[in-house]
Amino acid sequence: MLLYIYLIAITAEAMSGALAAGRRNMDMFGVSLIAFITALGGGTVRDMLLGNYPVGWTQHPPYIYLTIGAGLFTMLVARFMHHLHKIFLVLDAMGLIAFTVIGCNVALELKYSTPVVIMAGMITGIFGGILRDILCQRVPVVLRHELYASVSMLVAMLYLLLERLGVNHDITLLASFSFGLALRLAAIRWSWSLPVFSYQPGRWE
Repeated sequence: MLLYIYLIAITAEAMSGALAAGRRNMDMFGVSLIAFITALGGGTVRDMLLGNYPVGWTQHPPYIYLTIGAGLFTMLVARFMHHLHKIFLVLDAMGLIAFTVIGCNVALELKYSTPVVIMAGMITGIFGGILRDILCQRVPVVLRHELYASVSMLVAMLYLLLERLGVNHDITLLASFSFGLALRLAAIRWSWSLPVFSYQPGRWE
């Protein structure tokens, strides 16, 4: 099940990357590159930081074709994408959770400590979006809008807790997905966010 959700997730993330590239008027190469990095960047950064080689996507070439193909396909259907906005939000939330759980599993298999496992899950979940926004010259959306990175952290913590308690793996996955999806969609619906730090030099002087 996790594999299928992962494939859906990287496709949706690639399309979101292509749309971001389109807003910056990039050419086909730029669109393809941003789509690829958005979809697979988080896992790449995780593997590099954890010393997990070879990097995941290098062993699965179809992922490259899928993400670049999704980016180029987005160029053809972009004019209709606003009709699918709500579906994209759900797919993005599912992707965030899937990436987080996969990142946690990779770190667990490498026998890292709990804090590192949680960070590995978060990096996998959010870093593709961060790289996308940096390359598109904007402040990363995952760090300034509704709860996003914090959803990844809480999902990782819940997943690890249930794993440590010896709960059935399928139940653990279902509970993590249900919790993460509900929290992310609720954050979108009611604009839940963390307190914002705003510093303006000279204002307090």
